Amino acid sequence: MLRKLFLYLLPFSFYFLIAGCGTAPQYQEHFNIPKNSWDYSYRPEFHFEITDTGAAYQLSFLIRHTDAYVFNNIWILLDTKAPGDTVFHPLRVEIPLAANTGQWLGRGVGEIYEQRMAINTPDNPAMFERKGVYTIRMAHDMRKNPLNEVMQVGLRIEKMNLARRPG
Repeated sequence: MLRKLFLYLLPFSFYFLIAGCGTAPQYQEHFNIPKNSWDYSYRPEFHFEITDTGAAYQLSFLIRHTDAYVFNNIWILLDTKAPGDTVFHPLRVEIPLAANTGQWLGRGVGEIYEQRMAINTPDNPAMFERKGVYTIRMAHDMRKNPLNEVMQVGLRIEKMNLARRPG
């Protein structure tokens, strides 16, 4: 009974833990993975509006997985479509999930781990050239399909503060 309650409340705690860290994001959404088994065919879509084309943005990959996840990383495909475009532009990104020692990089509660990992760096910020609604489709690109023990995936977008450094 207690385990059922814990599993029921966990998705809500995931949202509040991630949302409560640092500044409020420009955009954040996550999707539950059916049966905790991410199939190539399951491609969540994220729709977000950009109004400030002069800003630099930090994109982060959100993931919730169990400690039974067998890899120390995840390769994801991000297909992006800008306002007015008819085609998606692909990007393949490797996201580390564990240190070389095998220890998970994210926070864990019991057998569940939550991570927010940067997709881009401050040296390579995401820039959106057009105002409007963008779409990003996400899929995993691992050699194993389906990818077991993945519970949720998401996307977070934050404006970056690129204050000039003396130099």
